[in-house]
Amino acid sequence: MPNYLMPDNERLFVREFGQGQAVLVLSGLGMQSWQWLPFLYQHAKTHRFIIPDWRGFGSSQKCVIPEMDAISSHWRDIDSLIEQLQLNEFSVIAYSMGATTAMHGMQYGNFAEHIAAYLHIDQTPKISVDDSWDYGLFGQQHPLFISILTELSQLLAQHQHIQYIKDMNSQARGQITKLWLQFIGLQNSNKYSLKAFEWVLNQSQLQSLLLPSKRVDYMAWYINNYLYHQEDYREALQKLQCPVTFFSGTQSRLYPVKGQTLIAQSIPHAKQIRFEKSGHTPLLTEPLKFAREISAFLQDNVTHKP
Repeated sequence: MPNYLMPDNERLFVREFGQGQAVLVLSGLGMQSWQWLPFLYQHAKTHRFIIPDWRGFGSSQKCVIPEMDAISSHWRDIDSLIEQLQLNEFSVIAYSMGATTAMHGMQYGNFAEHIAAYLHIDQTPKISVDDSWDYGLFGQQHPLFISILTELSQLLAQHQHIQYIKDMNSQARGQITKLWLQFIGLQNSNKYSLKAFEWVLNQSQLQSLLLPSKRVDYMAWYINNYLYHQEDYREALQKLQCPVTFFSGTQSRLYPVKGQTLIAQSIPHAKQIRFEKSGHTPLLTEPLKFAREISAFLQDNVTHKP
């Protein structure tokens, strides 16, 4: 599994396995490529999977952060990867931040021209909330979410001289714990879960299990990406001509299912698979159904092309 040279001369790790129809898999924030193996490895005889580790995670964790926002950087990396692998037509499985990256490529690149079939997993086409869209990140709680991110961003900016969050002073780590618990509380109101999360966050060696990154610079980069992201990808999604499938967690607090349903219904040839027992992570909360539906997507969209 090689490391591919990116436009800024950093090397991005890409997990590749299988043979047959190419499938590009774009992970969510904090994921590593190996986490897809339970759902995809059984299809290795008919599909060739290409799964990059995003900068800051897995075997790409030491990549330098470029002078651009995270989504623009991710799309540039994917565009470079497509060119280096000489991919022409392929299916795409895109989850959360990976789906935002895919939509960015549809809007600002020629990504849509390459996509033979598209699977969009629990993500909104517009992260911000305004008069034209009520279903951005955290829906009606979006202003509270933005205020939490703003405080986190300012706090991390004061500590950019420190590499790892665990090495920040106890006061700063305490502030991060308090703010991140507020963020988790937007997603999970169970008081017992929150107590467990609080205990983990108060252990300096364990904080990275719940934070998006253990590095100060990477955490700031990703937080600022969501704090300042103003793109609207609805039109780009609606222009897709290939088969389109949406996986939506009906209990998702991050991305209200009503918004996901509206965008799915706006594409005549799209279908939506609802995960009634899931929020934003159906691959964890309904893994058997998730595996079945992934299999169905792959089998339904086999083109038998090399």
